[in-house]
Amino acid sequence: MSGAVVTQDDAGTAAPARWGLRIAAIVLCAWVLVPIYLLAVDAFNAPAAVTGWPKRFWPAFDLTSLAFFWNYAGVTRALMNSLLVAGLTMVLSILIGAPAGYALARFRFRGKGAFRILVLMTRAFPLPLLALPLAVFYLRTGLDDTLLGLALIHTVLALPFAILITSSLFVSIPVELEEAAWVFGCNRPQAFVRIVAPLALPGIAASGVFAFVTSWNEVFAASVLTVQNQTLTAFLLTSLDVSPLPLKFAGAFVLIIPALIFLFLVRKYLFSLWGIANR
Repeated sequence: MSGAVVTQDDAGTAAPARWGLRIAAIVLCAWVLVPIYLLAVDAFNAPAAVTGWPKRFWPAFDLTSLAFFWNYAGVTRALMNSLLVAGLTMVLSILIGAPAGYALARFRFRGKGAFRILVLMTRAFPLPLLALPLAVFYLRTGLDDTLLGLALIHTVLALPFAILITSSLFVSIPVELEEAAWVFGCNRPQAFVRIVAPLALPGIAASGVFAFVTSWNEVFAASVLTVQNQTLTAFLLTSLDVSPLPLKFAGAFVLIIPALIFLFLVRKYLFSLWGIANR
């Protein structure tokens, strides 16, 4: 009887916890999705409806603002620049961050703790503080107003998180799997490529997603270091700051679409990282 009572008590306490978790998930989803929905409503409404009253909560699917924004001079080039810089940032962050995370997880060396702190300290310096020396350095080296130079800055911003994410994931992978590969004739790079990398793919994908989104949303360095080769965020800041409100909503909606599409394409790796089966 006592065992049955304990089981019922456990069930009674678990139910409120589950409901609390569900409510928290609903609030979090609403926090993310409601602003996107309202942005989409204003982007797909006629300009008069955006500035008029009362506000519409259903889109009229009027493409006037989006068509005007898309035909605005320089938008297509800025969008392609953003995609190229974000993609290059993602690749560089993975190529540099994954080996660095593996070294932190597998090797013991003097100053390992200090190196981990220094990795985090790179985000302690505000980017506006470094804007002038970076601009001077880029002018001297010929990297100013280039997509490669901007991608290098974005890689520096995303690299600390890429290193820490991959390092924590490599620690969770048993070293005995690599030792077994060594016994069967693999060297360390081969064991990493064939054994460790496939197991760490969700974490590597997560770090790549973070690098892509960081580069896509960054605006300060893109505005300071580029003039002719601006990304979409810098273009919106410099060219559409005094534009009508409907055009701003259209630009903001176009700005979030590629990031959402990219997250949708890599969702299975993120679900695997959290132990959720993708169906």
